[in-house]
Amino acid sequence: MSMHVLATDPLRSGQNTLIRVAQLAFLTTAAVSPIESAAQEPIIIRGIVIDDATAEPIHNALVQIEGHTTIVANLGSFLAKLSPGTWAIHITASGYLEVSIDLAVEDRPLPTLEIRMRRLFLNEEVSVIATGDEETRASALNVRPQDVFDVAGSLDNVFRTLHLLPGVAAPEDYGGRLSVRGGGPDQNLTVMDGIEVHNPYRIFGLISAFNPETVDRFELTAGGFSAAYGDRLSSLLVVDSRAGNPSFGGMATMSITDANLLVEGQLPGKSGNSWLFTARRTYYDLVARQFSDNEFPTFRDFQGRFDLGLGAGTLTIEALTSREDTDLAFDENSKGNRANAFADASNDLVALRYRTPFGTRGSSLTTLSWYRNSDLFDFDGTFRDGALRSNVSSDQGFGFSDVIFSREVFVQDQAARQQFTLPVGSSHLFELGFELHNLVSATSFRSEGDRNAQEANGSSIRGGVGLPDQIDSRLDGLRGGVWVENTIQLTDRTTVVPGLRLDWSTVNDSASLSPRLAVFWYAGKSTRLKLAGGLFTQSPGYEKLQSANYFIDLSDAGVRGIRTQRAVHAIIGLERDMGSGFNFSLEAYYKRFDNLLIGRLESERERLARVQRYEFPEELHGSVPTAPIITSDPSNDGGGSAYGFDLFMVKRPTGPTGVYGWLSYTLGKSQQEAYGYRFPFDYDRRHALSLVANYQLSRRWGLGMTARWSTGFPHTSPVGLRVASAESPAHGASDSDPPALVPAIDPFGNLLYTVNYGNIGNLNRARLPQYARLDARISYRPGGPAGRWEAYLEMLNVLGRENASQLEPSLVYDPNSLQPRIVETPEAALPRIPSFGVRFRF
Repeated sequence: MSMHVLATDPLRSGQNTLIRVAQLAFLTTAAVSPIESAAQEPIIIRGIVIDDATAEPIHNALVQIEGHTTIVANLGSFLAKLSPGTWAIHITASGYLEVSIDLAVEDRPLPTLEIRMRRLFLNEEVSVIATGDEETRASALNVRPQDVFDVAGSLDNVFRTLHLLPGVAAPEDYGGRLSVRGGGPDQNLTVMDGIEVHNPYRIFGLISAFNPETVDRFELTAGGFSAAYGDRLSSLLVVDSRAGNPSFGGMATMSITDANLLVEGQLPGKSGNSWLFTARRTYYDLVARQFSDNEFPTFRDFQGRFDLGLGAGTLTIEALTSREDTDLAFDENSKGNRANAFADASNDLVALRYRTPFGTRGSSLTTLSWYRNSDLFDFDGTFRDGALRSNVSSDQGFGFSDVIFSREVFVQDQAARQQFTLPVGSSHLFELGFELHNLVSATSFRSEGDRNAQEANGSSIRGGVGLPDQIDSRLDGLRGGVWVENTIQLTDRTTVVPGLRLDWSTVNDSASLSPRLAVFWYAGKSTRLKLAGGLFTQSPGYEKLQSANYFIDLSDAGVRGIRTQRAVHAIIGLERDMGSGFNFSLEAYYKRFDNLLIGRLESERERLARVQRYEFPEELHGSVPTAPIITSDPSNDGGGSAYGFDLFMVKRPTGPTGVYGWLSYTLGKSQQEAYGYRFPFDYDRRHALSLVANYQLSRRWGLGMTARWSTGFPHTSPVGLRVASAESPAHGASDSDPPALVPAIDPFGNLLYTVNYGNIGNLNRARLPQYARLDARISYRPGGPAGRWEAYLEMLNVLGRENASQLEPSLVYDPNSLQPRIVETPEAALPRIPSFGVRFRF
């Protein structure tokens, strides 16, 4: 079946463009009314609005049907019920040429309409093609929800999939945090449907806050992002959730981490009104309870969405709530180790969004949201410390460390966001808006045990020696931003997008003006050159420190004097669509950081006071750590740079069988400047290569493989040993003084040794070993791609390689020396792990 209709581009009056309609792979059926004649029964019209160059869905396009209704094409898709006849349909989307068509509706089912729109100011050819294939080709840093399900080793977690993109590094194997182009995890902004999500992780990062079943797309911008977003230095992750399918249905899934149920359907009223509800929960804890009294890490969440036609626009109501619990107790074992751990976390989100046409060709999007995150972790344990021992061969030579600490983080964010899109004339498209956050961020910290001498940076959240013994701090304030962007046509092939953003924060009483610029030059339909850059800023706040490696005390009035952190981005990129599902991109980048927030060094007075606590005999004075340490007090004395290039080759599926996936490679270098030294940032990684390959053997069987290789992250290696210290039974000069420190000894009176990391100049001077991992998956769909069932088995780290997410120092007996010997052991990396999953759609 085929038909031809006519599209008129309002930006070039009088010029009509042929709109091609091809046969759809599947047909939709119209609802039959028993009381209406066949000539008058409504016909269901389904459509999808996509970018003509990338085939990506165009989100929130407005589909206006003359004399009938206006529909927001959420996730690019729309649905309408029309009686037979000819209907004038007008489609608008921010940054695209408008489309007008006359659609002839006959008394029979119609194919789904695929409306292809071209970027503004390129040309006026628009194609409408009927298609049943909703697989899309991703641009350089777009991830489809289906990718999250298909990628071997992802564990249905989008962050594990993002780790395989160019320029992105995984700080650890088990968690989901991101490091983008050398930046820290605290420098990434995560936004879901225009709402800032301050904690997008569950169960210490093992699970993502985003259920892929409810998401239309994930888009990671590694730098040079729009002026519509601010208050982060490095990158932007945009998550667009999807509306419910008007046809009642759902799915149930089970994976190694959790079980998931989703149901959706149509609400009464206007066409396009829909609802969606999903619930997820860990289940291994239900089994474990039969054998243990411990409460293993558990997670459960509920999410709902309602889309309602209201006036000329659409009102979307979203709600999400999640809870996490851990309560573990391990009695003292034969080695003297014991531990008690308690964790409790909650996340709640409620949001209203209203999208409506604005004027004749513009649109307005209003978002109101309330978000709260509370995260408590309490630990009390005693461990035989492998990095604390005397040089004797017996087990009695080991020392013990008491780890006693608790930390609570609280964030509440009441936010409003307003966006306007307004075409002006034939050569300007203005996008402007504002956001306002009423933020409460607080932290409570207590440490009563031994400090972690294996952390060279004293402000490390892993028990660094520069952390305070106790802190209870809260920041209340307003944070806001105003922005404007103008998409300007210079020539038929060149588009320029200047932008300007103003951010302010009452936390440190500062304001920042950030210019942005992007230039696109199109060398034909399939090749694009991109230039982008600008200034990016980040204000201080505990809501950002949730993802940071270091703790900065923002409790005193001194935070008012902290300057806003800044980064300048410069990017040049080339993208090319090579046909047959292939897309290629190459991007070079440079970032310059200033005013980075770091812990300051001890003052000379503080250093002398600490050193004077040591009561070591003269022959052991070399074991007293006299170099200044990094504290948790804030300082803007950090800076640095990051530069390199990213290569990305994508192959999207073009049929029911064949190979699809991507190849990414990054060459980069990131250097920090602090404390009078220049050394690598924590996640500086010179080379990284990832290969994601999926092979659809047949309609039922599929194979997947993920291979990754990279050079190691920076690492601070010990420079030697020193005699450990212990608090003297006798107090200081007065009862108010801290206890004196004397040489630590084992039960036999032998000196206990620990590692010595030297001074600040030794930070990150060594490297972890190279990282390599292979994950594999086999999947089975009894009914083929359109079937209801899918099952898969996979193996993470198939080769069982012992990688090193970190190197832990330990001391071993050395019969040829008076001191033990240092051995660094790989830790915190995934072993060989089997995984599975089952999905059922209904």
